[in-house]
Amino acid sequence: MEEIKNPKEKPIIKAKKPEEKTKILAKSIVRILGADISGEASIYPGLTRVKGVSWSFSNALCTFLGIDKKRKISSLNASEIEKISSFMKKPAGLKDFLLNRRRDIETGENKHLITSDLELQRDFDIRRMKQTRSYKGWRHALGQPVRGQRTRSHFRKGRSIGVQRAKKQPAKAK
Repeated sequence: MEEIKNPKEKPIIKAKKPEEKTKILAKSIVRILGADISGEASIYPGLTRVKGVSWSFSNALCTFLGIDKKRKISSLNASEIEKISSFMKKPAGLKDFLLNRRRDIETGENKHLITSDLELQRDFDIRRMKQTRSYKGWRHALGQPVRGQRTRSHFRKGRSIGVQRAKKQPAKAK
C-alpha cells in the first residue's frame, strides 16, 4: 500500500547552531591600539577606526610598510599587527603633511598623536587658549561656537531658543 501524504504538512527544517556564529565573530575582531576593528574590513578603511588615523595616513602606512590595502584585517598575524601599531606610534619616514600635530607649540617638532594622547593634547590646547584669553579661548569658555558659525540657531552647544508658551494668568473675578 502506498502512503498518502498530507499536502498540508511541511518538512521540518532544523535551525543552524548559534555557537558557530559566535566563534566566527570572536575571531573576526582585531584590536589595534585600543580600537576594535571588524576582521571583515579591509586594512585601508579598517585602520581609520583608530582615533587619530585618517584615510591619508592609513594609505601612507599601507604603502610604506608594503601591506596590501585590500587584505582583510583578520588575515594579519601578530607580528604584522605589532609592526602597524609601532609605526602608528612613531611614523618615521612619512612626510610632515600626513602628521596631525605639526610644529607643536611646546616642542616645535612634528608629531603624530593617536588615541588618548590626541584627546589629552586637545584638552591642553583648549586650556591654554582659555588662560591666554584669546578670542577662541573666550568662545570655548562661554560654550559658544569657535569657528565663526552664527549663533541665532543651529549651533551645537547651548540651549535652543525655540518658541515659548505664554504664562497662564489667573482668571479675572467679576
